[in-house]
Amino acid sequence: MNQVPPVPRLSDANLHALPAYVAVPAYDRAATRIGIVHFGPGAFHRAHQAVYLDDLLAHDPDWAISAVSLHSAGVRDALRPQDGLYALELLGARDGGRSALRVIGSIREVLCAPQEREAVLARLADPQVRLVTLTITEKGYCLSADGIDAGHPDIVHDLAAPRTPVSAVGWLVEGLRLRRERGLAAYTVLSCDNLADNGGRLRRAVLDYARRLDPALAAWIEAETGFPRSMVDSITPATDDAVRARVAAALGVADAWPVQREPYAQWVVEDDFRHGRPPLERVGVVVGADIAGYDRAKLRLLNAPHSALAYLGSLLELETVAAAMAEPVLAGFVERLMRQDIVPSLQALPGFDPQAYVDAILARFRNPAIRHLLAQIAWDGSQKIPVRLLGTIAEALAAGRPVARLCLPVAGWLRFVARQARNGVAIDDPLAEALARTGAACTGEAEDVAGFLALDGVFGALAGDPRFAAALGEAYAALAPATPDAVRHALAAAAKP
Repeated sequence: MNQVPPVPRLSDANLHALPAYVAVPAYDRAATRIGIVHFGPGAFHRAHQAVYLDDLLAHDPDWAISAVSLHSAGVRDALRPQDGLYALELLGARDGGRSALRVIGSIREVLCAPQEREAVLARLADPQVRLVTLTITEKGYCLSADGIDAGHPDIVHDLAAPRTPVSAVGWLVEGLRLRRERGLAAYTVLSCDNLADNGGRLRRAVLDYARRLDPALAAWIEAETGFPRSMVDSITPATDDAVRARVAAALGVADAWPVQREPYAQWVVEDDFRHGRPPLERVGVVVGADIAGYDRAKLRLLNAPHSALAYLGSLLELETVAAAMAEPVLAGFVERLMRQDIVPSLQALPGFDPQAYVDAILARFRNPAIRHLLAQIAWDGSQKIPVRLLGTIAEALAAGRPVARLCLPVAGWLRFVARQARNGVAIDDPLAEALARTGAACTGEAEDVAGFLALDGVFGALAGDPRFAAALGEAYAALAPATPDAVRHALAAAAKP
């Protein structure tokens, strides 16, 4: 019986044989040097920062990546047989009728920390390495309110056995200890996770942890190590077998772990590098900027409209962001909300055009290749609504600006919660129990709003502001009885100048 030969894997050896429409690294990979250690090489890192660095290596060979998984060997086992190469598919971008594909070559080494401890420590102590980056999600940092969570099991382990760390902070501090011991300059530590004040919070956690081990080491880290803040943005859906099959058909070789993302990407980094840094601005990274200003712009112009689409779109019985943007009355409302109610709340930033940013966000929302579920965006409303919408409302009230449109998405959340509770559908939220009780007590009348305003930890000082209570009550009443026709009518009325 004839056996079918195995499909070859993507590798350096067959890069030259890929179809001409597939972009490949525009540099000699063998001539690059590892200058960055990255903890957490999941899909977002490989679709975002690693792509910027792939662009940068065409100009400067000193910034290739050693990718380190803190727990699972999955990424290592997928990419090491491929020489660290993988494909990126840009969803919605077309090249000659095909999805835009490129092979990323910036990852030169893939390690699994629990299984290759000495190799990771050697890389952290390598004088060529001047930057350590992280995408490990907020829970991976083991943070407390003002430092490290000393009761977290990983931190308990690392404080007892600091030479064999398991936590990200433990690895960072052990690497810095080795560099200090050997007379080497400290590396800069750059968090690329979506959490407020990411660099500041990581710095406080690292110093807190280091002081518990060695106050002199902590003082050296405080003086020598930069912890820049950053802001990252790009929608990166998870890889599934359909993506693998599609990419393999396009490449003609197998890729064990390709990644996909929307064409849009943004990376803003505070210029707090102490001992050299990659020239990231050469490849479109905004460096040295007001990170807080960019964070605020993203939170208010991207995340707040996302929540508006989620709750109002769900009441319209829609399923995805793209479907919600195909509903003219909802799309028109969201655009007016962004341009007329949210943009005035932003501070001016050098080189930042808020109206152009709105244009880009609306185009992203309309991308039909991104299947972004409204139900998923609707999760955790009690945590999202305060930071995405209530701050803008409070500032608008203080400035004497109208808040009627801003209150409609908040009222949409209240109606969404009441509907879920009435239908016996679980509410995915840290306050699920309280929300379910409040929603179940709703009658559909404007008086329902008082029950929501009484929820602890959601509305804050706004709960006692009669102007806000009145505007929210009017918005809630405008959505009654929360049928698609009623919601469309309310949106059409609110979208008027």
